[in-house]
Amino acid sequence: MSNGAYAGAAGAGAVGAAIANAIKASGAIVKVEPDAFQKIAAKVDAPLVVRAVGGFLSKGYKYLTAYKGLIFYTKSPSELSFRPSVELILAKKIWIPG
Repeated sequence: MSNGAYAGAAGAGAVGAAIANAIKASGAIVKVEPDAFQKIAAKVDAPLVVRAVGGFLSKGYKYLTAYKGLIFYTKSPSELSFRPSVELILAKKIWIPG
């Protein structure tokens, strides 16, 4: 095998490892209903919530937040409201596998 082939194989291995790590990480995402999401966010003093607005045929809102080592996700047809201590980050897109 040439040096270039070794480098290509090593690169492919790194890509495979990155994909495997992404799949493992996505397993910690818990999908909940919007009211449950708001209750989870209310349990934290100053939670970080990520929001994205989008949709193909109709506008929708997607949200992510972390609680006790898990990532919680919800979709809502209307914008959710949070108390002032919530740090809201606006994202272009939230993509959840599966």
